[in-house]
Amino acid sequence: METALNNLDAVELEQRIQRFHAVRDGILTQVRKLIVGQDEVLDQILTALFVGGHCLLTGMPGTAKTLTVRAIAEALGLSFKRIQFTPDLMPSDITGTDIIEEDPASGHRTWTFVPGPIFGNIVLADEINRTPPKTQAALLEAMQERSCTVRGHVYPLPSPFFVLATQNPIELEGTYPLPEAQLDRFLFNTVLDYLSADDEVKVVDMTTATLNPTIDAVTSADELLDLQQLVRMVPIAESLARWAVSLVRATRFKSDNAPDFVKKYVNYGGSVRAAQFLVLAAKARALAHKRYHVTYDDLKALAIPVLRHRILLNFHAESERIDTDEILRRLIAHLPAPKEI
Repeated sequence: METALNNLDAVELEQRIQRFHAVRDGILTQVRKLIVGQDEVLDQILTALFVGGHCLLTGMPGTAKTLTVRAIAEALGLSFKRIQFTPDLMPSDITGTDIIEEDPASGHRTWTFVPGPIFGNIVLADEINRTPPKTQAALLEAMQERSCTVRGHVYPLPSPFFVLATQNPIELEGTYPLPEAQLDRFLFNTVLDYLSADDEVKVVDMTTATLNPTIDAVTSADELLDLQQLVRMVPIAESLARWAVSLVRATRFKSDNAPDFVKKYVNYGGSVRAAQFLVLAAKARALAHKRYHVTYDDLKALAIPVLRHRILLNFHAESERIDTDEILRRLIAHLPAPKEI
């Protein structure tokens, strides 16, 4: 990792880092034309974009989940597709399908692939938990392999490719829990809470006036791919990487270093992908805070949104009203801090 940085010309590297901050600040400036508050939410979404990860947005109705995703897509200058998930949605409604077309001149018939809405740079999966597992599974290959298979043909998706999904945490009627395999493909489970009273007043002022702000694109697909490579060059000390792995391993009740409260309340813990995502996200956060190496604070700040949807609790936790965030807070406090070099 350090070698990658050393091999770059210092001036070129500094220019790329400055451009990273300019793009990030520009996106926030544009999004702030429409979105009030939610600083932590925007940080997590941008972190996901800069590492090439997907993001699950969990929030009550009216917390601007859909508006936030649309504003960020416009600020990034990427193609944006929206899929409204419903119980009768079919996999082909997402991936696309082959149709038979007839040549008027020759009468010859051929199969033609008609791409579905999955073929976009940013795909908003709105209310993703409102569709059955069969249709949700259409996203599995797309989210991991950046491709989709239709009738045996593999079609690559545009690059970069992000799935930003929304779900309502309180609705149970007509909803389907997301499969664990699909949840594990999301970098973050970002929770949108209600705004403060002052911010709600600002929202009312903005949305009941005649203002109609427009979002300007501040970057491009090619530049975003370059910035993703820059993030991966940020070095992390071995002690910090080991702490990230230890944290994920401690969420598994069969692990040797799992504390008693994990063994009591947790059925299943995080996968190897959780440790990978935690380190990647920490690199993006470090660079966003104008630091050129990962710190313990970066890992601590992102551990809960990275892990909260990868841990399955048992009936003991449910009966005692203990949620995954509480388990993770205890776990972070339980593990000794790594030695930073």
